[in-house]
Amino acid sequence: MSTSPSTEQLRVKKHLTSSILLWVRTDQPRQTGLDYWKGPHSGIISATPGLAEYRQIHLAEHNPGRWPATDGVETSIPAGRKVDGVAEVTFQSALAPLHGRKQTQLAYADEINVFRRTLLYAGPPNSSRWYDVAGPGEKVGTRALVYLRRRDGVSGGEFRKFVKTQLVPALAGTGVLKELRTQTFLPWIEKLWDTPNVAHDNPADQHFHASLVLGFTDTASRDAFFSSDVTGELAGRLAPFASAVHAYDIAATLTYVKDGVILPHYEE
Repeated sequence: MSTSPSTEQLRVKKHLTSSILLWVRTDQPRQTGLDYWKGPHSGIISATPGLAEYRQIHLAEHNPGRWPATDGVETSIPAGRKVDGVAEVTFQSALAPLHGRKQTQLAYADEINVFRRTLLYAGPPNSSRWYDVAGPGEKVGTRALVYLRRRDGVSGGEFRKFVKTQLVPALAGTGVLKELRTQTFLPWIEKLWDTPNVAHDNPADQHFHASLVLGFTDTASRDAFFSSDVTGELAGRLAPFASAVHAYDIAATLTYVKDGVILPHYEE
């Protein structure tokens, strides 16, 4: 196991990113919804001006929660809140979201065709961080997505400091990650994404405050990470700061806009 690097030693790119958590309709097969999201709905979002990157994160259907069981921490994902996918939208600048209002209106109207609930989590500029953890030529074969809920009594500043100065170096120090992205969120506000005919119910005790995308070489290395003693020790360090840790297996990550360019076909 390698020694944890400090955040100063890790190369990082800082961005403005929004994540929209998505639940597909249940009155049609789950795959029908995911296929529509992958197809017609993706074209609406991809055409939004000012995007630096647009990724769809398709979560595995069976996702009970991969994070190690920890006293006082919700690590089992409640069935009623289990997310089907996440739209990860990264902007070219802080003003870019203002240029996409027309496409956003189209996305609003189209949501009812595929989704039953959507929740947008936004962060301030530079709160989305992509750490350079892969070696030369190393590729991501599979990923996991982890949502963190801040524990009552922990301030936003304390939580963000823990993520940046302790959690990130510890994760990078495992030496097994090929991708590491973090987001810390502003307080969730329904009005930021109040689309019609789609639910936005999100009780205060269900809010999230940060997310992690973890990339691995393959499913075997992902499985080994979640069952390792190192991750078990990390779970103990995280417990004083987080009351819930929901870790999902990602089935597919599809990139439609990359480096500000709409791709002719999504990349996996």
